[in-house]
Amino acid sequence: MKIDDIDRKILQLLTENGRLSYADIGKELSLSRVSVRERVHQLMENGVIERFSVVINSEKVGKQVSAFFEVDCEPAYLVEVAQTLADNPSVASCYQMTGPSTLHMHVLVEDFTALEKFVNNELYSLEGISRVESHILLRRFKSRSGLKL
Repeated sequence: MKIDDIDRKILQLLTENGRLSYADIGKELSLSRVSVRERVHQLMENGVIERFSVVINSEKVGKQVSAFFEVDCEPAYLVEVAQTLADNPSVASCYQMTGPSTLHMHVLVEDFTALEKFVNNELYSLEGISRVESHILLRRFKSRSGLKL
C-alpha cells in the first residue's frame, strides 16, 4: 500500500492521540468523517496500523524496576529460549539482535527482590544460555512506542 500525505497526517494525529474521533481528525485535515474512517480502515486492512493500544506508566502500576538484558544463546536453543522468555509476564519486549545469537530483552518488575527471582528462577534456569549481561534503568529521558512518521 502506498501511503500519501493525508495518510501520514492521519497516522501522526493518531500517534499523538489514539482517541481522536474521525470527526476531529476530519476537522484538522479538512476531510469528512467518512473519508477519514475509510482511510483508517484501509490502513488497518493493509497492516499499516497493527492495533490501537494504551500506554501505561509502569511505575504508576507498581513496576518500579526496569532492566535491560543481553542474553547470548547457543544457536540451537535461541528460538526456544526466546519463546520461553517472551511468554514471561515480566518481559516487556524481546528481540533477536545481531551478534552471537543474542537476545535483547526489557524486563519490568516490582522491586529488586523480584528482579533477583526473575534472574535466578526464570533466566538462569533456561538451557542454552551462555552469557547474560544486565543494565538497570536509572532515568528515562525519552520513550516512544510505535513508529513516528
